[in-house]
Amino acid sequence: MKKISRRKLISTGLAAAAGASGLAVAAKVAKHHGLIPPDAGGLYGPGETLTYAAQRLLTRHSMAREFSRSEISEKPFANSVDPLGDDFHRMQAANFVDWRLVVDGMAARPSSFSLAEIKSFPASSHITMIGCEEGWTYIGEWTGVPLSYILNRVGALPEVRYVVYRSLQPDWWESIDMADALHPQTLVAHGMNGTELPVPFGGPLRLRIPRQLGYKSVKYLNRITLTDSLKSFGKGLGSSAPEAGYAWYAGI
Repeated sequence: MKKISRRKLISTGLAAAAGASGLAVAAKVAKHHGLIPPDAGGLYGPGETLTYAAQRLLTRHSMAREFSRSEISEKPFANSVDPLGDDFHRMQAANFVDWRLVVDGMAARPSSFSLAEIKSFPASSHITMIGCEEGWTYIGEWTGVPLSYILNRVGALPEVRYVVYRSLQPDWWESIDMADALHPQTLVAHGMNGTELPVPFGGPLRLRIPRQLGYKSVKYLNRITLTDSLKSFGKGLGSSAPEAGYAWYAGI
């Protein structure tokens, strides 16, 4: 074993102590600003807290990079999903006329919107990159209704802190804070690259959050719930992602 000098041992110990002290200070700052993520209690909790709090304090209103039309990927990658089931295929065969997006929870006017109604709302588009934690990326044009418009339409109450959103696939659900929910680039997307949103890419509806990794942009969106706490959802970690070992906040 290589000998470690007393000076080296002391300096290493001081560095570790400083790092721990720095995390403790960061945690206090995050708590003061109400920026403790729901998965802060795990092994990687201090790091998750530091990442989330730093990005919210420094880049709360930042925009995801947008690209030119010439940079749209010719062959975007659609990762595989679990079988969608007979009910989905029945709705698909009928052009999704029976598809509903339910918005409930802490809203003055809980609602259920048809796909046609969603498409009738004011739309926005952006050309952004979607990136997966597995390493693949592609650039696409996304068209849809700003989530902020829908929240205003249903009368989100002032106490709302999080938006929980679910897929037709029962094991896929996520949540975001209000900074991302009200961000102008966060869309309830129904179009991609000038066409209807293809089924392999989440059609007829998906939430598109370009400031976070791809798993936060849930496909086959059918329910949005407004809440002031995430403790009663799943295991209380904020989404299915941390329950599977990923981070709740996946900012890029």
